[in-house]
Amino acid sequence: MPMRPRTRLWLPSNRAAVREMMSYAVSDGVSRGRAVPEPRPKARSEFQRDRDRIVHSTAFRRLEYKTQVFVNHEGDLFRTRLTHSIEVAQVARSVARALNLNDDLTEAIALAHDLGHTPFGHAGQEALNECMQAHGGFEHNRQSLRIVDRLEERYGAFDGLNLMFETREGILKHCSPARARELGDLGQRFIEDRRPSLEAQICNLADEIAYNNHDVDDGLRSGLLTLEQLDQVSLFSRHATEADREFPQISLRRRVHETIRRMIGAQVADLLAESTRRIQAAAPLTLADIHAAPALIAFTDAMQEENQKLKGFLREHLYHHYEVLRMTAKARRIIRDLFAAFTENPRLLPPQYQEMAANGNLARATADYIAGMTDRYSMKEHRRLFSVGEL
Repeated sequence: MPMRPRTRLWLPSNRAAVREMMSYAVSDGVSRGRAVPEPRPKARSEFQRDRDRIVHSTAFRRLEYKTQVFVNHEGDLFRTRLTHSIEVAQVARSVARALNLNDDLTEAIALAHDLGHTPFGHAGQEALNECMQAHGGFEHNRQSLRIVDRLEERYGAFDGLNLMFETREGILKHCSPARARELGDLGQRFIEDRRPSLEAQICNLADEIAYNNHDVDDGLRSGLLTLEQLDQVSLFSRHATEADREFPQISLRRRVHETIRRMIGAQVADLLAESTRRIQAAAPLTLADIHAAPALIAFTDAMQEENQKLKGFLREHLYHHYEVLRMTAKARRIIRDLFAAFTENPRLLPPQYQEMAANGNLARATADYIAGMTDRYSMKEHRRLFSVGEL
């Protein structure tokens, strides 16, 4: 009888694939762990487990139908919060790996950074924050933390996802000292003016790289931006000229993609060079040194200035375009109407949120419900409550 072949564990054949992280990177060994202790994972790192829990969460799936700039129903090819989060993770992981940091942690933070965003992007957040002013306000950054700490319901042993401390720390990008005091150890760095890990710092700037450049792409695709307008922006015009010089015969669509690809490449290269310079100057040895140092992940002054000009251009010509403002005005009205209806009559809330309201703060339970909605679900819920004939 022939012998069955043995099952062999895969091991990297190329020694270069085995990479040692820097001594000041976050690792399982220096992590502050989870709020609820769990057995160590057998076939992956603690931060790979965090990434996987985030990807499998309900809040992550909902990002597919939440606005980046254009409301979900306006076109199939515009970016959503989900595609944006994946693009941030791609940039952030590449930078972390180039700097010999923990790319699994970096990826987990990047994938989770927008979990708490409302429907309709920043317009939805601003409207919900206005509704919540008397109840502690609303900010999507803190809502992302609330989701992974409390609102996800997937495990029998704990609420939320029970993520590692450093993943949660990276999700919370900014926080006022008053709010920080409510967060215990997680908020202490804001009170003491300490920096988070380099992995978290990378995610902040990867987010900026992704949304600036890809909003240019979506703005051109929508027709709300023109190439003639973008010629005023040095970061775009310089790389468009290079693309034209190298590929003079390509189509307009390819020219746009080639230009944006070069813009992203230039920003990543600048970020790596300046961050390497700052890290070498600070000479950190441990994670504690990173916490005590000034921000070490940064652009050069010249690139930062170009980024600010691009942001200003997008604010004026895209985010404040009359067609975008018309939709954001509708979005604000939908959020305000829903909040008023549910807080005036809590029995209109689904049973799960009625129970949350009965056990605590009605306004916060309402905000949790609204923030968790997708664009199209919030529009449908609005019709159900305010349109005759809708069920």
